[in-house]
Amino acid sequence: MQNESSGPSNPPSPERPELDDELLKYAEEVFELAREGDAVTLEGLLAKGLPANLRNHKGDSLLMLASYYGHLDAVKVLLAHKADPQVSNDRGQTPLAGAAFKGDLGIVQALIEHGADVEGASPDGRTALMMAAMFNRVEIVKYLLAHGAAADAKDAAGTTAHDAALKMGAPDTPGLLVKAQ
Repeated sequence: MQNESSGPSNPPSPERPELDDELLKYAEEVFELAREGDAVTLEGLLAKGLPANLRNHKGDSLLMLASYYGHLDAVKVLLAHKADPQVSNDRGQTPLAGAAFKGDLGIVQALIEHGADVEGASPDGRTALMMAAMFNRVEIVKYLLAHGAAADAKDAAGTTAHDAALKMGAPDTPGLLVKAQ
């Protein structure tokens, strides 16, 4: 039992029961498996009933962490166990946007093949295409465009993927986006 000074800031409720230190430590270890890409251990835990859409205190799902950190095998295991590629974190970021930002085409492909919305946007309106274009991820831009990403989509500030690529000094993606419009 936690004392008052180290207790939770919100009292436990039926929706958010108080978790003991041991369970919290175990949960953090599970999220670390996704960050590290330990597909074999994740497979075993998922087969025993670990929820594929488990999320941490920041709203990052196991799939978000595996995607962002570039672990294709772990991503495939999670998707095979029905992890939802549309689950965004507390900032509204999706696994697809994370993979596009990091430049991992294999993960982008796996997410799209398992139902990730190519046009899914964060609360500020940024799409995976915008992220890929900004950081000159040429192959990802081509792939997203081939799978229906709208080159003319605008974020909340009215910026297109082309505009974002130019602003970031991306040398190759602006030309691809002009051709796609």
